[in-house]
Amino acid sequence: MTLKDIALRNLRRRKAKAAFVLAGLLIAVSTAVGLLGLIEAMNRDIQLKLEEYGANILILPKTENLSLTYGGLSLGGVSFEMQEIRQADLGRVKSIKNAANVAAMGPTVLGTVEVNDRKVLLAGVDFQAVKILKPWWKVGGTVPSEYDVLLGAEAARILNLNAGDYLKINGSKLQVSGVLAPTGSQDDQLVFTPLGTAQSLLNKQGLVSMVEVAALCNACPIEAMVSQISRALPSTKVMAIQQVVQGRMETLAHFKKFSYGISLVLVLVGSLVVLVTMMGSVRERTAEIGIFRAMGFRRSHVMQIVLMEAGILSALAGIMGYLVGFGTTKAALPFFTGSNGMEVIFDPILAAGAFAVAVIMGLASSIYPALLAARIDPADALRAL
Repeated sequence: MTLKDIALRNLRRRKAKAAFVLAGLLIAVSTAVGLLGLIEAMNRDIQLKLEEYGANILILPKTENLSLTYGGLSLGGVSFEMQEIRQADLGRVKSIKNAANVAAMGPTVLGTVEVNDRKVLLAGVDFQAVKILKPWWKVGGTVPSEYDVLLGAEAARILNLNAGDYLKINGSKLQVSGVLAPTGSQDDQLVFTPLGTAQSLLNKQGLVSMVEVAALCNACPIEAMVSQISRALPSTKVMAIQQVVQGRMETLAHFKKFSYGISLVLVLVGSLVVLVTMMGSVRERTAEIGIFRAMGFRRSHVMQIVLMEAGILSALAGIMGYLVGFGTTKAALPFFTGSNGMEVIFDPILAAGAFAVAVIMGLASSIYPALLAARIDPADALRAL
């Protein structure tokens, strides 16, 4: 009879103890796997929603002047001519390495016009791209077509115009198709019109003042996108909107730290369960171990038997724990993300990690009980019979 056979028979004879060790490891592993899988799926869901919620890269013309505005407040009266970006050059962005990560690119042309004896800022935008770049916009009315305008909430109030009214810009009669609900941003003070219309009114055909980019960058850093666009458009200044990027990274980092911390606690609790159970099992088997020692079993043989029992239970707990955790994640995900379409992806690294952690946790927790078993004096053990 080999040591493996002895270990297997001991597990079959002491089913309650084996089940308790298996349950302790199984709960720890499955909960950790479920939590890590859930956090990872939530990270993907949150990152996707954050990336889709507005622009995170800005393309501006290069200039040697520093801006004298902060938070929309003008702090100086200095003005200067700024070289516009050629709209035709924007096609180069489609040739960058991570072009597939560009969810939307919204060119904007800006210029000052006079409406009802008041100077206002006219913005020509691509309203198709705006749906992705500014999904928080709520339009009272309809989206402008050619020779229509959309007024910001503050602009509509000051100009005393509503949807259906007409206004004149540089001799052209335009209809107000809608009014933008208050956004709390500079958009409230602008007059919006389709890009081509604004370029014609401002005599800036083929030119844009700035470009907003929404980059879906789950597989690459935003910095890489900025670098690639900068090389494609060398005459522009490309920068990431740091508040957006930093907020996303910090949110994801907090989720990961939380999941790792909880998983560590679960591993420690599971290890403690294994330690206590294996020590109790060794004490119950004092006479049995004494007989083995009297029959010529060495201390290393006794240790191997105890560690082999723990290894078998740990390996089984690692496999079952990942399967249970995977199923738990799949069932719980819709309650946390609010979306039934979010899939839980099989992660071979997490599966291998769960198996390895379970085995290491079981064996490490069984070393001390194995040493106690090996130190049992066979004479004392036999006298106790």
